[in-house]
Order: sequence, then C-alpha cells, then structure tokens
Amino acid sequence: MTRAIYPGSFDPVTLGHLDIIKRASKIVDELIVSVLRNNSKSPLFSVEKRVKMLEEVVKDIPNVKVMSFEGLLVDFAKSVDAQIIVRGLRAVTDFEYELQMSQTNMVLDHDIDTIFFTTSLEYAYLSSSTVKEAAYYGADISRFVPEPVIKQVYNKFNLKENRNEQD
Repeated sequence: MTRAIYPGSFDPVTLGHLDIIKRASKIVDELIVSVLRNNSKSPLFSVEKRVKMLEEVVKDIPNVKVMSFEGLLVDFAKSVDAQIIVRGLRAVTDFEYELQMSQTNMVLDHDIDTIFFTTSLEYAYLSSSTVKEAAYYGADISRFVPEPVIKQVYNKFNLKENRNEQD
C-alpha cells in the first residue's frame, strides 16, 4: 500500500490546499493530511480546530485522513509508514525552499521521497496568509477557502460573513 503525507499548517485550509489534496489522493492508496503543531508560530486556529476543519472539507474523499504532528517530518512519516511526502509549489521561490527541505529529508531518511504538485493556475497566488489578511479587512474570501471554513475565519475576526455576488 502506498501511503503519502501532505504536511502543512493549514491555517486556514484554502482551495489551493484542497486542490492538492484531491489530486494527490488519486495517485496513492492513502493520503494523510498532516497538520503541523509549531509552537514558534501564533496561528489563527488551534491545531485541533484546523484538524476538524480539514476533516470536514475532506470527508467525501475516502482515502484521505487528517492527523496532527510535531517534530521532524521524516519521523512522523516513519511513524505512520508513509513512503511519500506531498508538497505544493506556487512559484520559483517555493521550489527553492521545498527542494532544500526534500533533500534534507532524503538525507535524514533515504526511504522517503517527495512528490511536488504545481498549484493549479487559479490558486497560484493563494496562501493562508492572504486569506487571513483579506478576511481581517472584511473582504469576500468565498473564492479562497472551502465553504465550511468561511464563517469560521470571519468569526475569528469578529466579522459578519461578506460575500460579493458573483456572475
């Protein structure tokens, strides 16, 4: 069985993340979306909340499950018997960082490979940081995040949901 992990902060999960999840889930037997617990960052949502939001948005993809982890990614991969790390690439700057990380992971554990998915063009500009900033200023984020996430993001900023009517 081929098992992959797709790690990230997912704070919050975006449509770009969901696109990578759907595409990666088609090429492996099981995909574990892995939410990083990083105590050096100040996330908008707790790890537990991010896991719950992800579980909601992937509930219709049968071979995807969501877990949290902390520590080295290769250690987590080994603990869940994953052979592949999935990463998304939006731009050249992502590639440089991700290449360095994948090479480091390969040195740490040569049995784990990294597969890169280029982001679909419609999401190439999108990041969780962009979503948070737009929501903070009251912009319509319905084109950035899955439906179950929209209200939760606005609630974090004590804002009412804002949606522009689309054609």
